[in-house]
Amino acid sequence: MKRALYILGTLFLFQSCSNRTANPKSFEGKIERDQLSVTTKIPGKVHRIMVEEGQFVQKGDTLLILELPEVDAKSLQAQGALEAAQAQYEMALKGATDGQLVQLNAKVDGLKEQYDFAQKSLDRMRNLLADSLVSQQKYDEVYAKYQGAKNQYLAAQAELVDVRHGARVEQQKMALGQKERAMGAVSEVNVAAKERFVIAPQDMTVETINLKVGELALAGYSLVSGYIEEGTYFRVTVPESKVKDFAKGTQKDVTIPYLDNKKIAAVVETIKPLSSYANISTAYPDFEQQETLFEVRLKPVRRDESKELLTKATFVISDRQ
Repeated sequence: MKRALYILGTLFLFQSCSNRTANPKSFEGKIERDQLSVTTKIPGKVHRIMVEEGQFVQKGDTLLILELPEVDAKSLQAQGALEAAQAQYEMALKGATDGQLVQLNAKVDGLKEQYDFAQKSLDRMRNLLADSLVSQQKYDEVYAKYQGAKNQYLAAQAELVDVRHGARVEQQKMALGQKERAMGAVSEVNVAAKERFVIAPQDMTVETINLKVGELALAGYSLVSGYIEEGTYFRVTVPESKVKDFAKGTQKDVTIPYLDNKKIAAVVETIKPLSSYANISTAYPDFEQQETLFEVRLKPVRRDESKELLTKATFVISDRQ
């Protein structure tokens, strides 16, 4: 009797193993989405939060508004520097003002009178010297005064001509360079001022808002993180012996258990080997230890079917496909 029971038990165990071997292999994976973090380049305080967690936003929507007091101060400085540089450039082009021209003309006229008087005095002294009525030293003194008056008159004339024609070309270029530099500073401040509005770079679903109103937002710190709307994909780990069934471009039916086994068509997009330290996900793996595991990514054929899928939810793919 015991012998018969032993034989029956052995046959039952053998039959169970045979049935298990005959069952098709299924692969479980996780629904994933590409994540996106939005940061700022200019530090500031959070002034207003325009979105909520879980909200869908489109590219260009405002997520946060920041307070940037330093940028406002720099804007005033840059604008003042631009106005000063503009005035310097206009002065270099135009030359002297009307009042300065009147003063220079009066100066030239006065020096002309002194020069004419010195010329007459020199002519008289030359005649007296010819008649031996004055000494040579006296004549030399008058001649020196004549040369001084002449040089002052010529210098004033040159100054007046220079002013009428504007500043030198080099001075004009220098003033123009200062103006362009000031314009660059203003443009830089305007670009920085736009950073007060934190904008969504893509269509995305807001997952986490990391700061509250009044908190400091540092440069490079993640302010808002979320999932890209069209970044949904299915990730599954496949052993080397089965990877041939997941050739790139192959279409598979993905079963979603939490949606009453709803099936969604997906296409194999990428296949890459996993590192040896990350390729064992269970204490009792059902594949050979020496086999390499591959990460397979599948993209849904219809984007609208993947919008409402839960991230990290489980899906199943059967190798019967």
